[in-house]
Amino acid sequence: MTTSPTTAVPAAAPGENGPLRLVLASRLPSRGPVDGAWWPRSRDLQAEACDLVDHFPQLVGQIERLHFSRPDWDAVDGAPSQHRVRAARGPVKTSSSAYDDTHLVVVKMSSGNRLRLLVLPSHTDADLAARAMAQAVDPTNAQAPRTLLGLG
Repeated sequence: MTTSPTTAVPAAAPGENGPLRLVLASRLPSRGPVDGAWWPRSRDLQAEACDLVDHFPQLVGQIERLHFSRPDWDAVDGAPSQHRVRAARGPVKTSSSAYDDTHLVVVKMSSGNRLRLLVLPSHTDADLAARAMAQAVDPTNAQAPRTLLGLG
């Protein structure tokens, strides 16, 4: 289970690579610049998005669509964009913008809510990741993703 002092909803059961490294704000959607943070284990969008979709906390809802920031992921077959990922629960539509460098993934939930998740690079130092994830879900956080990652 992935939790933090300000995380109201635990992640679901661990996937094959361990627990989903995800924290969510105690109130969703939040009033801050992000609703949570996700620390994928690789830059493989297909594998990581499937893990996110299949292990997202059921109490929050089911992910219907993902909009991702292209620079966060490796290109597949020469193309940095994918139009869907094939999760165990079925295909999920994805989208991206060629110039999107927000370090966010926006998930559209079955409830209609849209959640903005900070995406930490997979190679992020564990201490930095812990601090950035905690700050992302802090109810007083006003920092944009680039600032949370120390990029701006």
